[in-house]
Amino acid sequence: MKAYILVALGGGIGSLLRFGISQLLNTKAIHTFPWATFLVNLLGCFLIGLLIGLSNKYQFQNQNQFNSFFLIGICGGFTTFSTFSVETLRLLQNSQNIQAILYILGSILLGLALTFLGYFLFASR
Repeated sequence: MKAYILVALGGGIGSLLRFGISQLLNTKAIHTFPWATFLVNLLGCFLIGLLIGLSNKYQFQNQNQFNSFFLIGICGGFTTFSTFSVETLRLLQNSQNIQAILYILGSILLGLALTFLGYFLFASR
C-alpha cells in the first residue's frame, strides 16, 4: 500500500511540474512546434537517467520506495507520451510533416541520448 501512496504523491508532483512548465512556455511565445512537451519529455529522460544512475551507484536501502516515488511517480507524472502523440497528430493534420518528423525523431533520439547521459554521469563514477 505504501508504494501506491508514493507513486500517487510523486505523480502529483511530476504532473504539477509539467503543467507549470507548459504554462510558462506556452504563454511566453506563440509557436506551432510543441516546445513545452518536447522539452519536458527530454528533461524527464535526463532526470530518469540521473536517478537510475544515482540509484545504482548508492544502492539505497529502500530501493522500492525510491523507485516508486521518483521513477514511477515523479518521472511518470512529469513526462507524457499521450500528449506527444496528440501533438504529432495535430502537426500531421496541419500538413506540418517536416515538423512532425523532427518532433518524432528529436523526441526519441534526444530522449534516449539524454537518458544514457544522465545514467552515465553517476554510473561511471
